[in-house]
Amino acid sequence: MLAMLRRMEGATVAQIAEVTGWQAHTVRGFFAGLKRRQGIAVEAAERVRQVGQGKEGAKGSYVVYHIAEDCSGCCATSPGC
Repeated sequence: MLAMLRRMEGATVAQIAEVTGWQAHTVRGFFAGLKRRQGIAVEAAERVRQVGQGKEGAKGSYVVYHIAEDCSGCCATSPGC
């Protein structure tokens, strides 16, 4: 899971949940535990909203996460980094 978060493109909660077999709320809880127990901050690199006419709605929206200190090259290309 950490390898996925360290990738340049990061990872979504859905991608991590699929690989680990965890529920989405468990993945988000793991992110919080990384910060609290390990001092590893997980940040949102990109938020994609699919709300509006002709869009999928909230279920189509997603957030791409990455480990904060590994964001050396992505900040120039990712809003909110």
